[in-house]
Amino acid sequence: MAPTRKNPTLDDVAAQAGVSSATVSRFINNPEVVAPATAERIRAAIAATGYIPNLLASGMASNKSKMVAVLIPHLTDSIFNDTIEAMVEELSAAGLNVMLGITGVSSARTSELIRGALSRRVDAIISSGPLEPEIVELVRRSPALFIQIWELPAEPVGLAVGFSHEAAGRDMARFLMSRGYRRPHLITADGARAGQRRDAFVAEWQALAGGEVTLATVDIPSRYGHARRAFADIRRLPELPDVAVCGSDYLAQGLIVEAQAAGLRVPDGLAVVGFGNSSIAGEMRPTITTIDVDGRRIAREAIAAITRHAAGEPPREQSIDVGFRLIARESA
Repeated sequence: MAPTRKNPTLDDVAAQAGVSSATVSRFINNPEVVAPATAERIRAAIAATGYIPNLLASGMASNKSKMVAVLIPHLTDSIFNDTIEAMVEELSAAGLNVMLGITGVSSARTSELIRGALSRRVDAIISSGPLEPEIVELVRRSPALFIQIWELPAEPVGLAVGFSHEAAGRDMARFLMSRGYRRPHLITADGARAGQRRDAFVAEWQALAGGEVTLATVDIPSRYGHARRAFADIRRLPELPDVAVCGSDYLAQGLIVEAQAAGLRVPDGLAVVGFGNSSIAGEMRPTITTIDVDGRRIAREAIAAITRHAAGEPPREQSIDVGFRLIARESA
């Protein structure tokens, strides 16, 4: 039998670099504390020996795992994509490792992933999904920082970093009324946050003495493929709406394509607005009127909170409102 290959150790790296094991350990945990020339020798020694640091053991010694769990409902056609990409980039730059979990729309799946993250002693959990009551209590007893993103609940479980969906709905209603539209049709995903925007839009529209608002619902996530059925539903309405308000830019994109295929000019025959300011919103022809949320600021605020938490500082506030921006483009 071939001899069992010995895994390289911290001592092997130290010998290769000509430094002490303690110096290698300090470099692995915090490279900035080691002199640049020494750090370069240690990096070369790690590469030469093939040493893989035992970060779990290091985390146990310091009571910090340097790991953050990021839980999102979905990735396909997701309005969270830009936020998550920015968050992973910023977290990695801060020396933290990211564990990404896909929850779907199930609170049970969210609970399962939160339990798994806590069992791995993560430093923080960033989540955008619904929480079951028993998991709320578990999270509150945990030393890990819990951050809810993309919303501002009245009573955050830990820290909330997001924006008001009600305010976004009201702003869109006022914008479309000011543009002269009078027959809005809302196509929203079957979710709580989309429902908040929808209900706020309808209430504001009625307060502005607007006419009837027609409504349609699609599955979560709202996506390009829903547009064909949504447009067919619009054609069956007693009167064609003059503007369609979509729950995502992907749905708005699909609706524009369907309308143009049917011979309707956008926005003259049917105006269309989206939500999320995805990259496609500014690249379509016509470009899509939408609501932009600063995903990078959400990421930065979350990282700042994690940094303070690691230093033993309490949150400066429970809710951080990053706001939103309505971007008027060619489609409405």
